[in-house]
Amino acid sequence: MTQQIWFITGSQHLYGPETLKQVAANAETIARALNADASIPVEIVFKPIVTTPDEIRAACTAASGDTNCIGLITWMHTFSPAKMWINGLSNLTKPICHLHTQFNRDIPWDTIDMDFMNLNQSAHGGREYGHILTRMRIQRKVVVGHWEDPAVRTQLADWSAVALGWHEMQHLKVVRFGDNMRFVSVTDGDKVEAERVFGMSVNTHGVGDLVAVINEASDAQIDALCEVYAEEYELAPELAKGAARHDSLREAARIEIGLRRFLEEGGYGAYTNTFEDLHGMEQLPGLPTQRLMAEGYGFGAEGDWKHAALVRVLKVMSQGKSGGTSFMEDYTYHFDPAGARCLGSHMLEICPSIAASKPRCEIHELGIGGKADPVRLVFNGAEGQAINASLVDLGNRFRFLVNEVESVAIEQDMPKLPVARVLWDAKPDLQTAAEAWIQAGGAHHTAFSFDVSADQIEMLSEMAGVECVFIDEKTEMRAFKQELRLGEMYHGIRGL
Repeated sequence: MTQQIWFITGSQHLYGPETLKQVAANAETIARALNADASIPVEIVFKPIVTTPDEIRAACTAASGDTNCIGLITWMHTFSPAKMWINGLSNLTKPICHLHTQFNRDIPWDTIDMDFMNLNQSAHGGREYGHILTRMRIQRKVVVGHWEDPAVRTQLADWSAVALGWHEMQHLKVVRFGDNMRFVSVTDGDKVEAERVFGMSVNTHGVGDLVAVINEASDAQIDALCEVYAEEYELAPELAKGAARHDSLREAARIEIGLRRFLEEGGYGAYTNTFEDLHGMEQLPGLPTQRLMAEGYGFGAEGDWKHAALVRVLKVMSQGKSGGTSFMEDYTYHFDPAGARCLGSHMLEICPSIAASKPRCEIHELGIGGKADPVRLVFNGAEGQAINASLVDLGNRFRFLVNEVESVAIEQDMPKLPVARVLWDAKPDLQTAAEAWIQAGGAHHTAFSFDVSADQIEMLSEMAGVECVFIDEKTEMRAFKQELRLGEMYHGIRGL
């Protein structure tokens, strides 16, 4: 299936057939140019210009019913009276990007006349269109600038990626193997409301259902996968073929084969498990989960279905990029007065897409869960600008929470900590970021990404109609707490 964004241009019959022919020609030129831009991750499809209420309604209805269409880029080449758009927009179920551009970049000072002015009315045609979207309380992305400007193309590419993520979220199936970690609050939530708001379905299978599939893996399949492990990772000597712990590596391979098959056959894009419920499994699936995340699956530990879904959505949004996205947890702090930092990690399940170098495949005691020692990939995270994003259930609504961070080099060895880990500077500083996160009710789990921006999480939240709160260089606690109070009032009124 080719996922598409439709390019729809508004005008009216007031200007005569020759002007409308030019409007259509110019619109098709822009649509074709955007479609040829490799940075835009979907197909941009030119659609005939719309000039009447019936044409607009038909275009919006068709977009809503087309499974390939994931959103619209709309452009008002001329003035397009906004009342014409009401019925069409009322029927539209796909996200909108309003491209406020014009075909010409510059004013043709020596030749400009009224014919030119009649044709090129984006400046006020877009404002008329924007008014009705605002009056109808329709969330949308507005991109302003010339369509050939690289900055405009970047914004369109970023929005298109978010539209892909939103489409994925609306159709996502999340499977929970077992239930939530006992007594934990933030990893649980209202799955029914999540399906109403986001479209994703979250359902549980007993661990025994998974174990039955795991046990069907053949020796030949296991042998082949162990060879892949040896080729792709630096394998600890005790895990090598014929070595003392090779059977543990084979068990990890068995789990991976069964887990992948279960997800594929069920059409699941994300999953959870918990170390408190591993009935029938020999070890907690560390290596298998890390590898499945690297392939694009979402994962949440301890039954955390919200972050399993969010990791998957961010993976989809970052297709074609190389920075990496992972399930993450703020694990422990480094309160050095010269620069406080946070060490992010988890027991086992950090995605190797964010590794700074080739991961090492090791086996160690876990210390909790009461199962055999699990195999896992150990590495330090890469450096660079990143975000930690959280999706939390506040009881009366969902909230996205985003902290901008900078991942830094880990200069000290940690020979007794055999897990994947990332060290970051939280913006604006660790003390403020942690206080703000706690005041906002953020989870201890996050989706960590080098590829997805805070602006893109904001776009995603707007598509979903969900609150989004940011912690960044500008965060100041008095203003932040006031923002939370105002958000409580606004979203409380919206929910009435």
